[in-house]
Amino acid sequence: MKEMYQALGISPQVYTFGKAVEEELAGRFLELDGRAEYNQLKVLAALQKNKVSAECFHSSTGYGYDDFGRDTLEKVYADTFHTEAALVRPQIACGTHALAIALFGNLRPGDELLSPVGKPYDTLEEVIGIRPSRGSLAEYGVTYRQVELLKDGSFDYPAIAKAVTEKTKLVAIQRSKGYLTRPSFSVQAIGELIAFVKEINPSVICMVDNCYGEFVDTVEPSDVGADLLVGSLIKNPGGGLAPIGGYIAGKKDYVENAAYRMTSPGLGREVGASLGVNRSFYQGFFLAPTVVRGALKGAIFAANIYEKLGFSVIPNGKEERQDIIQAVTFGTPEGLLAFCEGIQQAAPVDSYVTPEPWDMPGYDSPVIMAAGAFIQGSSIELSADGPMKPPYTAYFQGGLTWEHAKFGILMSLQKLTEKGLVHLS
Repeated sequence: MKEMYQALGISPQVYTFGKAVEEELAGRFLELDGRAEYNQLKVLAALQKNKVSAECFHSSTGYGYDDFGRDTLEKVYADTFHTEAALVRPQIACGTHALAIALFGNLRPGDELLSPVGKPYDTLEEVIGIRPSRGSLAEYGVTYRQVELLKDGSFDYPAIAKAVTEKTKLVAIQRSKGYLTRPSFSVQAIGELIAFVKEINPSVICMVDNCYGEFVDTVEPSDVGADLLVGSLIKNPGGGLAPIGGYIAGKKDYVENAAYRMTSPGLGREVGASLGVNRSFYQGFFLAPTVVRGALKGAIFAANIYEKLGFSVIPNGKEERQDIIQAVTFGTPEGLLAFCEGIQQAAPVDSYVTPEPWDMPGYDSPVIMAAGAFIQGSSIELSADGPMKPPYTAYFQGGLTWEHAKFGILMSLQKLTEKGLVHLS
């Protein structure tokens, strides 16, 4: 095995260092196997309950009326996430689009949107209007407030109690950390926050941005009171097979509101052709629990590798995982660049190119992204990215298999050692 890794560019020293870390994690990896098995059975039960058949894989075009496979898949998602309804469509371009549809569908002029978890993910800033943009919620008369987290990353309940008023229509809770160094939130913590908000104002819609969190736990935010659950199919639930798409699951009325925004008033979810992606959507969702397990193993492996080398990592090597993202702070642009170069070189696609920072749409600074993926932008596949600004933190995620995620981390360490940024004892 060492010879195979060496043929792919991993030095014996890096291989040996990684092997020792992997052996220490055997017990923890076994726990992840049990969790994946439970989630696999949960998805399988939903597929069987809804009598998925070969007919579900047929394609529709044009208006997409009476697309049996599309409608059945939405029932599968709703049953898996224990919600009243779901919208699962290739017309949803990405996670940000899914969130925008849910927000615009359920907010009206004069309503207030509240984030009790501090700053939202960068691309949502223009959707909300924090950074002025054409067609933002702010332009439509929706106001926005946010409550900062406490220094330890926990919720500031007294401040939230003051912020939730009769005007508050929707509370948006981002499960994952995004480009921040705060902890990602557990399903239990999200449930406690939702219960607190509902106690103040029961009519508030509690929406959870579930990106990067699906199947990390055996329960989802919809199991602890979330009214809406939103995510991207080129992340966890697509299992690496969905070529595009997003989902919105939750209470029927709120999902219907989102559907009318996705298409148009009067049409809603009745239109929207599947265009030949049904099979990939079904099969990807079926594989998602085991794919997420591999990504989690990779994230835990990365945390332990870089923590041992003295870098700041969030979460740390022993913390319970709440999503598939691992943040590693290098403190220098050279460290971030070398890390991403290693991830790119480990990719099955475009492994020969060198990633460079660029001005990605929706971000306020240049971003470097390593993503040699089969699906463009798919972050359930091995990928890493980060804004080129202090503290120069890399956000690593994905890996369709544990073996590939492991190789990517070892290659990132290889690049750092070759550039003299890390010294293995």
